[in-house]
Amino acid sequence: MVFLGAGGYRTEVPSHCKKLPENIYRTSKIAGPTLTGQWWSSLIWQKYSQNMFAHPAFMRCDADGLTVGYQGGHIYGNEVGIFGNADLVKGDLKIHHSEVSIFPEANCDGYSDWFVAAAYQVDEKSLKTSFGHGSPYVYGIIEGGDPVIRFTSRPNIWSGYDGGSVIGLSINGHHYGIFGSKGSNWEGIGSATLTNKDRQGSHFSIAVLPDNKIETLRLFGKYAHAHVTETRVDWVVEGGEVTANYQVICEAKEGNEKQSIYSLYPHQWKYTQSKLTEMSYDSVRGKMKVAIGNGFITSIPIQGVLPLLPSSGIRDKNTMIGLLENEAFKFRKDYADTYWEGKYLGNLVNLSGTAEATGSKRLQKVFLDEIKNRLENWLSATPEKQQPVFYYDQNWGTLIGSRPGYGSDMPINDHHFHYGYYIRAAAEIARMDPNWAKKWGPMVNLLIRDIASPNRSDKMFPYLRCFDRYAGHSWASGDANFADGNNQESSSESLNAWYGMILWGEITHDQAIRDLGIALFNTERVSIEEYWLDVSETNYPKDFPHMALGMIWGGKGAFQTWFSGEIDFIHGINWLPFTPASIHLGRHPSYVKKNFDMILSKRKGGKDFNTDWGDLVLMFGALHDPAPAIAHLDSEPECKIESGNSRAFMDHWVGTLDRFGQVDSQITSPYPFVNIYNKNGKLSYAAHNFGRNPIEVTFSNGFKIKVGPNSTAISTKN
Repeated sequence: MVFLGAGGYRTEVPSHCKKLPENIYRTSKIAGPTLTGQWWSSLIWQKYSQNMFAHPAFMRCDADGLTVGYQGGHIYGNEVGIFGNADLVKGDLKIHHSEVSIFPEANCDGYSDWFVAAAYQVDEKSLKTSFGHGSPYVYGIIEGGDPVIRFTSRPNIWSGYDGGSVIGLSINGHHYGIFGSKGSNWEGIGSATLTNKDRQGSHFSIAVLPDNKIETLRLFGKYAHAHVTETRVDWVVEGGEVTANYQVICEAKEGNEKQSIYSLYPHQWKYTQSKLTEMSYDSVRGKMKVAIGNGFITSIPIQGVLPLLPSSGIRDKNTMIGLLENEAFKFRKDYADTYWEGKYLGNLVNLSGTAEATGSKRLQKVFLDEIKNRLENWLSATPEKQQPVFYYDQNWGTLIGSRPGYGSDMPINDHHFHYGYYIRAAAEIARMDPNWAKKWGPMVNLLIRDIASPNRSDKMFPYLRCFDRYAGHSWASGDANFADGNNQESSSESLNAWYGMILWGEITHDQAIRDLGIALFNTERVSIEEYWLDVSETNYPKDFPHMALGMIWGGKGAFQTWFSGEIDFIHGINWLPFTPASIHLGRHPSYVKKNFDMILSKRKGGKDFNTDWGDLVLMFGALHDPAPAIAHLDSEPECKIESGNSRAFMDHWVGTLDRFGQVDSQITSPYPFVNIYNKNGKLSYAAHNFGRNPIEVTFSNGFKIKVGPNSTAISTKN
């Protein structure tokens, strides 16, 4: 075992955990901790791969080559989800090696922020391909043979000829450009197989085209041999915005062109001033707009967060004290798996904040002591300890808690869901006890590094394990071992992790962690608004009958969960845990009302909120109108509560919204620990100061508020 600060971790697998496989499917180009939880992760977990949805194209490594397809042409929806127009088994075409019928395996040959390379090799014969998010191209390098492209049926050739190096064709209603190296010849026109002969170079490429126009083929041909070799995004948190700089670096395999063509997702093109073309692609995320160059820049507003809700949001102090007293006698004695323990810790943190807001230091200490006791037990290790404990796997570069839950051991699922609760719990202790953070901070930082290491050169953990830097959100599966690619259900628990990072970074004076948390939180928040919720109603197909998705997959959107088909759960899994940061769900009040009304019309319990997750439904609806939630609380003193929630926090939540109104998203602040509310035109500004000295916080409309040391202030102005 390894001692770290006041705690430590095991290096041997605890008895409750499944052992990770020894073999990682990667070439010698990749060393050190292994990146998991990405859209392409099946490539490193198995001999070949599952479908990898880069968008606009998808790819799959098979034994005989790389399958390529496109889902566009007709994106449609129904009661169960959103789907694309593609055969996910056959695709549209497959890239083969002329001299090798079956490869023993495909290996990851390298990756950057949103590109990945797959390598096939038998002796001196090899086929290496690279592809990535937003790119219409698949780049190929072949040795010891010729590239062979086989189509699912005979394609319609609309440009090019037998013996030419550039072919424009359509297959299954999808359009492609096929580009051989200079002087090469594509043979087989009129059949379902094209072979590239007489090559002067080992490179070639194919591209999904947005249409079948000759000028489009020529344009894509201009950039076809500028192979993308690196992609990178860097974030800057400044002036109330997160600015992202997406960079594409190319190598000219022939000619001098070093720019590329790429497409932007809705969460990108809606927030960029960079130049776009008139071209676009269809995808299950919505319209993807095309740009040309070496990158683009986006800027999104920061949604401020508070560590606790304002004290003036408590409707009746005596009633709240009673609710908190009841919770103080519900402490559990056993330790659950990392997920359910995390939910328990999250509830305690909310209760600690509400106790502080009431002014009851006694009750706050009760909750803090329970958090501290449990967290310290998790963060400590001995050679014999099997649970609660963490262990480090050096081969994969990951920290795994015992007992694990939902595959958090094998195949490294859900780490950000689970560990986010622990990080936020640690931040709550550190907020009140800075000395605790000094002692236990090294172990807390280890949890952060596991899910989102801020260091690209970290020798123990991969950089940003589960966050998809181009898609703008996290993935839950460690191995993406599904035909529909990777997936994420509880986007809200992902935000909870970044919320915890923001608080921990601020409290421990680690600006790198704080600002990374702000960037991840707000980037994923925007992606949630676009893909899980579609608040602007511009991304879902018109025949999709719902106002939200329960799960985002690489190749579809699903109106379902892993555990239930009931509407409360499908929506609620992307709300919980309700925390002070959940205020972001109210940035679009008209959407909240429309969705709340639809949920009420469809839920089996109707307005009986003691069924399913009725408490969460009411808390969501309160972001538009808290009256139904207040009526329920006042008439149902023993109302049913979701396991990670409490009646005390629910009352504090709806009381805050009742007093101060809806979220105002039009006003921002360069200081990230703020909330702005609007009640019939009356604005209330809340801010929290973590420091020992008073501060003055300025808002984008010029309003200023003074905040005392270690406190929350709120000011209301007409």
